[in-house]
Amino acid sequence: MLELKSVFKSFHDGESDLHVLRGVDLVLAGADSMALLGASGNGKSTLLQIAAGLESPDSGEVRVLGRPLATLDERALAMMRRRQLGFVFQQYNLLPGLNVKDNLLFQRRLNRLADRDVWIDELTEVLGLGPLLNRSVEVLSGGQQQRVAIARALAHKPQLLFADEPTGNLHDTLSRQVMSLMMRLVDESGCSLLLVTHNREMAAFVNRRLLLEEGHLHAME
Repeated sequence: MLELKSVFKSFHDGESDLHVLRGVDLVLAGADSMALLGASGNGKSTLLQIAAGLESPDSGEVRVLGRPLATLDERALAMMRRRQLGFVFQQYNLLPGLNVKDNLLFQRRLNRLADRDVWIDELTEVLGLGPLLNRSVEVLSGGQQQRVAIARALAHKPQLLFADEPTGNLHDTLSRQVMSLMMRLVDESGCSLLLVTHNREMAAFVNRRLLLEEGHLHAME
């Protein structure tokens, strides 16, 4: 489902090179879930972006759904993201000018899926979006925008879900409900989940936990 082989990445800060990934290897199978933990600024989000094909490594190979990302052109990458991948990032990337409902259903509609089914009803209820559906996303609070972004990422039941601090602005009860929704998707549809979090309680929901430290991944209990 997802494989990284000997991935290196560094950034130049004007005076020196900061090596955030030093030969990272990672394998995430179908219907599996993994959390990346570690100190702030140590490269967790960079690793997630590289795994999702949104950033290129300096060297190494990334394979998504069995396909080497380096061999895909922009059209093929865009099609894969639209149909098979889901993203929840710290920047919510909602579409201005559209209301909550249109944002939530945006990717489903691109994939010609129905606007409503049991899964959409559950997402709407658990995330408390019913009263917000006709509101413009520009008037929502940060927490409300985050809930819309989570719903949009899950709505089309992606095969591979990337989530970067998905519960960061949510209260504890809703955070646990969001993690439960993600794990239901993993268990019932065979989706794979790669989660970046600093919250060990949220990390406890997934099957495996890895610590990113000084550019290397280490297994955690």
